[in-house]
Amino acid sequence: MLNLFRKKKVEDIQEVAGGAVQRKFAGRVALIITILAVLTSFIHVWMNSFSLMIAIKRNALHLGMMLGLAFLMYPATKKSSKINPSVLDWILSFLGLSVGLYIYFFYDSLVDRSLIANNMDYFFAILAILLILEASRRSVGILLPIISACFLFYAKFGYVFSGMLGHQGFSWQRILTRMYMTSEGIFGTTLMVSSSYVFMFILFGSFLAKTNTAKFFNDFALALAGRLRGGPAHVSVMASGLMGTISGSAQANVATTGSFTIPLMKEVGYSPRFAGAVEAAASTGGILMPPIMGAASFIMASFLGIPYIEVMKAGLIPALFYYIAIFRIIDLRAQKMGLQGLDETKLPNLKEVMKYQGHLIIPIIIIIILLLRGLTPLYSAFFGMIAVILVSSLRKSSRLNFTRFIEAMEDGAKTAVSVGIACAVVGFVVGVVAMTGLGQVIAYNIMAFSGGHLWLALILVMIASIFLGMGLPATACYIITASIAAPALVRMGVEPLAAHYFAFYYGTLSAIIPPVALTSYTAGGIAGANPIDVAFTGFKLAFAGIMIPFMFVYSPILLLQNVVVWRLFVVVFTGLVGIYCLGAAAENYLFSKLRLYERIFAGAAAVLLIQPKILTDSIGIALTVAFIASNYYYTKSIRRKHEQVVTS
Repeated sequence: MLNLFRKKKVEDIQEVAGGAVQRKFAGRVALIITILAVLTSFIHVWMNSFSLMIAIKRNALHLGMMLGLAFLMYPATKKSSKINPSVLDWILSFLGLSVGLYIYFFYDSLVDRSLIANNMDYFFAILAILLILEASRRSVGILLPIISACFLFYAKFGYVFSGMLGHQGFSWQRILTRMYMTSEGIFGTTLMVSSSYVFMFILFGSFLAKTNTAKFFNDFALALAGRLRGGPAHVSVMASGLMGTISGSAQANVATTGSFTIPLMKEVGYSPRFAGAVEAAASTGGILMPPIMGAASFIMASFLGIPYIEVMKAGLIPALFYYIAIFRIIDLRAQKMGLQGLDETKLPNLKEVMKYQGHLIIPIIIIIILLLRGLTPLYSAFFGMIAVILVSSLRKSSRLNFTRFIEAMEDGAKTAVSVGIACAVVGFVVGVVAMTGLGQVIAYNIMAFSGGHLWLALILVMIASIFLGMGLPATACYIITASIAAPALVRMGVEPLAAHYFAFYYGTLSAIIPPVALTSYTAGGIAGANPIDVAFTGFKLAFAGIMIPFMFVYSPILLLQNVVVWRLFVVVFTGLVGIYCLGAAAENYLFSKLRLYERIFAGAAAVLLIQPKILTDSIGIALTVAFIASNYYYTKSIRRKHEQVVTS
């Protein structure tokens, strides 16, 4: 199995891991696809900015266009043409568009019939379900359609599990009606968010990409952190964090920043395995970074019924904690290896970077300001795109000419396809959970198994979220974990926002946890390293951040809820100390290699500092001081003995 991953291209690795490789079109077909994709983007801008269309019709058009593009963009099998779609692909593309247009044109008639479906309605419902499952298999991987199909069969054959999980089963007619003809299944909250907020922000990110914003992030990070010991690794973390503000995909983040940072890390002495792991862990953190948070933030706001700005604020401190944790381990590794930063003559000048490229950050600042002022994400994204077009014209290197404009519209639509299909297929999960009450049943079982102990329930939900999130894009990962795992924590008294973010955080970390670690496989392909080794190393790098969700469950103030300044300061301070300790324990190094009792002290201090109580915080700080002092004086004595030996 390990040999299967060695020395493979990124595309091959994605296929092995369950990811999807897009076709590279040529000739007349490329022109047709470009026209379809650009038209898709224009229609979405119109729907979300000027149209007064009802949500279910907008969702139906969105689904039709996403299905239409998916069957053309993604080959059915590894042996299918990677250049041009087959005749069957064109037929499926047309049928995919048809299932969306059917609801768009006939939904009013269906409402007039009080949702009493006829044979044609059922035909298109069956066709839509089959096409969505197949499009999901092609664009996202086999895991998500299998999960969704299992939920559909559970809705029908629930009586088989009635003693353990609940209901007696529904008729196929009722399931088809619920899934396709109402806003409770395919066309529910998940697809509504995909057709609006997600698409518009993906398009915004696409426009930014065409203005060379990624190059600005890399140059800015290189100028700021390149001179630190092990500098390129710090550059990778910073650049990935900045890209995370506009990127909705950890894999895209790796491909964008990793092709630049991974060779630099290898150049200063990091192994290919470690270089790939740094990029994978840092890029995964981008999904946790506001304002976009892998587009899951918009769905979280809709699920919880709270303003989007609250979700965006809540994600800030946990995301910064995550990156600080990775920074800490990278610094310890560089110190252990005796690495130095890059030669200053090779680094860009920060003033020059800001002078010639700094204008590219203005659209992001505008988006954040608009969101903070209370404008909806839709308006913010629309005006953000206008800002990109205007601001980019300030420099020739970033100016959006007609060609770049068309490319941005095309790339935006293509990027949105896998997200849109994922949101459609997890609509089955959300719909079935709502029909059957499965989420509440699982929540009750978690509560019973944990015996009412919150810490044990948190561990169970953490494990469930990691497994449920494996191999899934950020949006689908959040929807499933929020539907299945989060309700258990809410029933145990955890604030809903903290419960949902807890599940989402660990679902996101599944991107670097073996065996289905798509981000690590992508980074391994770029680094020329064994992706399985990259995955294990990446998980070790992110390990210092694994305690962060426990912190904000016990201290919701970290999500900037009901802030009291002095208390926030205390919780942030103890949290940072805990991350510092866990990083040292994970890397087994501080000033020198830790002795066993020092490592135990560091780990124990980190655990004690999770829950903010005077007793636990006091013991945790005391243990921290003890292991730091012990290792410092131990290291000093070793150096003194070494100097004496050299002198003699």
